[in-house]
Amino acid sequence: MLKKTKKLALNFKILRFFLIPTILVSTPFFNKVQDAKAGLEFQWDQDSGHRRLKWFQKENRRKFRNTIYFFLRPSDRRTDLLKINLAIPKTFKTTLDKEKISLCKVKIGGFDSRTKCLEDLPADIEINTDESSLRSLNIYPYSPIPSDKESYAIVLKKVINPKRTGLYQFHSYGQSKGKSVSTYLGSWTIVID
Repeated sequence: MLKKTKKLALNFKILRFFLIPTILVSTPFFNKVQDAKAGLEFQWDQDSGHRRLKWFQKENRRKFRNTIYFFLRPSDRRTDLLKINLAIPKTFKTTLDKEKISLCKVKIGGFDSRTKCLEDLPADIEINTDESSLRSLNIYPYSPIPSDKESYAIVLKKVINPKRTGLYQFHSYGQSKGKSVSTYLGSWTIVID
């Protein structure tokens, strides 16, 4: 009986020796769980009818000044585009100004380079708001956006991020050359922390 008690006490000491330092070392990592950046993007309707488009933003915190690039890469455009419509979600409550919205030929950045506009494209920009408070941007470039190997972007400059954190899904529609109706190009899901 005494032998079993000593063996149990020894096993408990060994377990305590390994368990307590593990808990103490891992505690600081649990404090920063909110700062973890996910490596995946959530999109509400993941059926084959939706296309995920690439985007970039300089600041993702709420109520901060931000620049958002909505990319239209060569694979996103099949034909020349005469008109682009950007549907803005109802919950993305921010003030939009025509002077701070542009269309440009863009160099998409990566690990060793920054995202930047190479050349601004002249375009007429309309901000539409209907009765249900849905907003959209209509962009009419002076010359059609070609379906070449260049990337283009709709840029929202110096936009104040909304007060509420969350995911905001923007949809894009484009009118091709020779057609009278806009077709779906894809969606961007912006994250505000």
